[in-house]
Amino acid sequence: MAYKKKYAILSILGIAIASGGAWWWQNKAQSPESGQPAASAPPGPGAAGPAGGGPARTPAVEVAKVESMTLVDETQAVGSLRSRQGVMLRPEVGGRVKQIFFSDGERVRKGQLMVQFDDQLQQAQVAQARAEQSIAEANHKRNQELVAQGFISQRSLDESGAALEVAKAKLSLAQATLMRLQVFAPFDGIAGLRQINVGDYLKDGADMVNVEDIDAVLLDFRLPERFQTKIRAGQKAQLTIDALPGRPFTAIVQAVDPLIEANGRSVGVRGCIDNRQQQLRPGMFARVNAVFGSRENALVIPEEAIIPQGGRTFVVKVVPGDKPESRVSERVAVKVGLRLPGKVEILEGLSAGDTVVTAGHQRLQKDGTAVRVVDLSQPGGGRPGAGQPGGAGPGGPGAAAGGASPGGPAPGAAPAGKAAAGAGAGAGAGAAPGPRPPGAGGKPGQSPGKAMAMSGPNPCMRGADAVR
Repeated sequence: MAYKKKYAILSILGIAIASGGAWWWQNKAQSPESGQPAASAPPGPGAAGPAGGGPARTPAVEVAKVESMTLVDETQAVGSLRSRQGVMLRPEVGGRVKQIFFSDGERVRKGQLMVQFDDQLQQAQVAQARAEQSIAEANHKRNQELVAQGFISQRSLDESGAALEVAKAKLSLAQATLMRLQVFAPFDGIAGLRQINVGDYLKDGADMVNVEDIDAVLLDFRLPERFQTKIRAGQKAQLTIDALPGRPFTAIVQAVDPLIEANGRSVGVRGCIDNRQQQLRPGMFARVNAVFGSRENALVIPEEAIIPQGGRTFVVKVVPGDKPESRVSERVAVKVGLRLPGKVEILEGLSAGDTVVTAGHQRLQKDGTAVRVVDLSQPGGGRPGAGQPGGAGPGGPGAAAGGASPGGPAPGAAPAGKAAAGAGAGAGAGAAPGPRPPGAGGKPGQSPGKAMAMSGPNPCMRGADAVR
């Protein structure tokens, strides 16, 4: 028994000696890196010590400033073009084509004779009806004289009067049938490709030729139902045509369909485009940028700063602390507005110039936590890894040479694009047309879509049936 107790005591002493040696060796290994003796390590956690390297060092966070910029409330859609007025001419009665008075693609005027059918039979019917009317008129006049002299009864006069009315109706019917053998243009427009030839026998309702009014073309597109309160008549929409690259066009919204489509939950919108230059054709595919409005001096922050929690939205703001040059965190509830790629509009809760945390939220569990700001705007405004101490390394000089680059790539690029879109609400879509005018054939500084002067009022302002 004594032998076993002796070995147990030796084992305990061996473990204690090994633990003490390990603790001594660890403290000895750490003391050269910190630059301080091992005895000074315990006070480190109590100090704020940004350079102490202890386990309780101040959390580092990435921040961004609240920016003020022009926001354009817009959305994208696709649509198609159609004629402001378009019709397929068809005969009302059957017959043989006698003469054609138009050429393919020719401009026609309202009331212009387009197609003449063979009307010999109808002409004869008109002549017969006119002769019957003449006889009925003579009989009725004679009966009026005889009734005045008392030779015939009033009944005979009434019968002759009714016969005269029947003769007049037959003549009107024959003339109407004759007129239906002539097909006229219903409005000013351009004739399409004819589908008939002289001598063809056509039944009623057969296709002959289409007439299109394309001085103004209509743009039909659909928007999600959530935009039905924003879109209204009179607004402008910018569009680009794949078949005409580099040429922006502007459409004026004319009407919004009051019916929401149940299948796609979308609302139909119709716009009008001035097409007196005849650049657009019905059936073209269009990419639409519907502009609902723009706001000056809107406040935006990076979307990484948003913290959704419990149905509400928060951000962590960095504010000065009690000590000089110290900064602490403060959680603030905000109200968000528009969302852009990488940006979020703030309607309430922040002011221009405020500093918000974009990375490191998980380290800030309560308000008043001291923070150490990692300034990423100096190295070049990119997205390096958090806590990279290389701000003064090789990236530093390159960033300094960038000048305005720190604020440009992330925050600056988006405002520039949006400002261009906002400024182009009446002219075109952004700066894309700028470098492409050489292929348009106009003046160097002139937009391709305006290479030819247009006179007269905008046909979109006249209404759909102004020329009828």
